[in-house]
Amino acid sequence: MAPEGALDNTPVIGVLMLKTTFPRIPGDVGHRETYPFPVSFCVVEGASPQRAVYAPDARLLKSFIRAARNLEAQGVGAIATSCGFMAVYQRQLADAVDIPVFSSALLQIPLARSVIRTDQAVGVLTADRRALTNDHFAGVGVNPAPAAVVGLESMHEFSSVFLDGKRTLDESRCRREMEKATLALMTAHPKVGAIVMECTNMPPYRDAVRKVSGLPVFDVVTLIQHAFGALQPRIENPFP
Repeated sequence: MAPEGALDNTPVIGVLMLKTTFPRIPGDVGHRETYPFPVSFCVVEGASPQRAVYAPDARLLKSFIRAARNLEAQGVGAIATSCGFMAVYQRQLADAVDIPVFSSALLQIPLARSVIRTDQAVGVLTADRRALTNDHFAGVGVNPAPAAVVGLESMHEFSSVFLDGKRTLDESRCRREMEKATLALMTAHPKVGAIVMECTNMPPYRDAVRKVSGLPVFDVVTLIQHAFGALQPRIENPFP
């Protein structure tokens, strides 16, 4: 049974965190001020961004499962992760615990497809297009995989911070890179009707992406807010 969380200030959502060195700014999955409700963070042993994105393996999955069970034992009502590439482990993580698991913003692709016209497509912005495979989409039940996908692997500020571990962040430059990637997505795929941002470091730039595209934008924070709402139906106006 889900905990009463926000009613007694106990975290309702637990977030499995990668071990990172870059700054966490408001809006980022790992910044407490992102959420108007309590969350619990748990760093996963050995889970660097490089490993999670480019070299996931059975040992990494075991580390995620141990951390998920630890959060469950603390009493959280649901689990999210701080890396959209964990979509590949959605089924294994959900089977390992007795509470809901929201592994990736990519879980929202079916929802996004359902609310736009049938002749429109869902666009995906990702940290690295080369690393995002059909297995990641299949992991969250998305088949066929979206064709409209643009990565930020060639964007210097974004990739050097969130993939390569640079310890400083130029927010303005990163915002411009997000706008550039959004424009590239819209130009290459003009029939995109909604956007899902895979990377959990992208939500601080949601408004910029929405402004450029004029479209609804889904990300890990909208996913976690949805999870919270599903677990806490008695709380009025949780998102002031």
